[in-house]
Amino acid sequence: MKNTIYDLKVKTRDDKDFTLSELRGKVLLIVNTATGCGFTPQYEGIENLYEKYHDEGFEVLDFPCNQFGHQAPGDNDEIHNFCTAKYKTKFDQFAKIDVNGENEIPLYTLLKKAQPKEEPKGMKNKMVMKAVAKISTTCKKEGDIVWNFTKFLVSKDGEVVKRFDPTFKPEDMEEDIKKLLK
Repeated sequence: MKNTIYDLKVKTRDDKDFTLSELRGKVLLIVNTATGCGFTPQYEGIENLYEKYHDEGFEVLDFPCNQFGHQAPGDNDEIHNFCTAKYKTKFDQFAKIDVNGENEIPLYTLLKKAQPKEEPKGMKNKMVMKAVAKISTTCKKEGDIVWNFTKFLVSKDGEVVKRFDPTFKPEDMEEDIKKLLK
C-alpha cells in the first residue's frame, strides 16, 4: 500500500502529536514559512484563501522553518504571535521544522518525493529563484526545498498534486483550490 500524508504525524505548535489523518477529506495547502523573509507578506494571500474556502473544506498547514537565511528565529509562540498580530492569521501553525537534511520531518520527505520539481513562472521569478538557490545552504539534492514559502497542494484523498515555488503568489492558486474542492 502506498504511503499517504494520512499515515504521518506532525507536532503542533505546543509540541503535541497531530495525526494528519484527521484532515482526511480536506484540501490542504502545506507551506514552510518564515517571519523575516521577503516572501513573508504572502501570509496575507494565504489567510485570504483560508478565510474564503475554509468552510468548504480547505485547510492551511503552516510549518515555520529557520533553514533559509535564519529568517524564522523565534520560538513557536513568538512566530505565532507575529503572524496573528501582523497578518491576522487564523489557520493552523505547527511546530518549527526542518524541511531538508538529516532532521527533515517525514511529511516533507513525502511531499518532495511526490512533487520534486517546481518551475517558477516568468523570467523575473526564474532569476529570483536562481539567485536564491545559490544562497540556499540546505538545498543539497534534487527535489529539496530551495527557500521559504514553497507551497504544496494536497487533494481530499491525500494526493500531493502540485508544488509551487516561493515566488508563486498564493492568490494565483485559487483556481487550483476551487477545482480540488469540487
